[in-house]
Amino acid sequence: MATTIVNPENLVYSRPKGLTDMPSHYCPGCTHGTAHRLVAEVLEEMNLLDKAIGIAPVGCSVFAYNYINTDFVQAAHGRAPAMATGIKRVLPDRVVFTYQGDGDLVSIGMAETVHAAARGENITIIFINNAIYGMTGGQMAPTTMPGMKTSSSVNGRDVETQGYPIRMAELLATLDGAGYVVRRSLHDPASIRKAKKAIRIAFETQVHGLGFSIVELLSTCNTGWGLTPVDSLSWLEEHMIPVFPVGDYKVSPEVAALKI
Repeated sequence: MATTIVNPENLVYSRPKGLTDMPSHYCPGCTHGTAHRLVAEVLEEMNLLDKAIGIAPVGCSVFAYNYINTDFVQAAHGRAPAMATGIKRVLPDRVVFTYQGDGDLVSIGMAETVHAAARGENITIIFINNAIYGMTGGQMAPTTMPGMKTSSSVNGRDVETQGYPIRMAELLATLDGAGYVVRRSLHDPASIRKAKKAIRIAFETQVHGLGFSIVELLSTCNTGWGLTPVDSLSWLEEHMIPVFPVGDYKVSPEVAALKI
């Protein structure tokens, strides 16, 4: 068998140093892996891998510490912003971030998230919104959309009895302590590039001491949605973005002045 020698100068895509060589436990087609790579690339490009401390939550992303090649701790369900607050206050020279899904952040962790933003804690949150509880069986989440079917809303979310979805970016943008609050999507290459830039700005916000920063990423759960990986990308674009519009919800003047 002939041996193919690859010239490193011709490589256009390889695993960044910020990602470990670990097989993924995520379902095929899940965009958690895409989000992991973006975080890892940004930390590497900013030379922060040795200074960053991540907080892993409870949920599908519980094993984030296996994939992103930096120091990590694990928090109890929903408590990642509280743990991040403590770590950042004790080690203010570190870059501290949480990586949380919608069930973790918007449900049991709602108070921790809102109050961390209200206090202007100088931490960064990467928020994965797939509108469902992915790990525990596809139940309705606080972000589940009206009419969306889940294992606990089999006829679709009924807003009269189950309420409306919570839009976290819009909510957090009202708080004085928030410096950078944006929503991006992971459904196509152009959107992924924009998501990476937003993650970079969020970390720069923290490095420059400009307050609380969060990047909400619309993500797929093709297993929970009962769709193929390809169809789930189209479903996100067609159904999630109209309910959760992509955009900048708060960019403080100090953050806007950063040259990134």
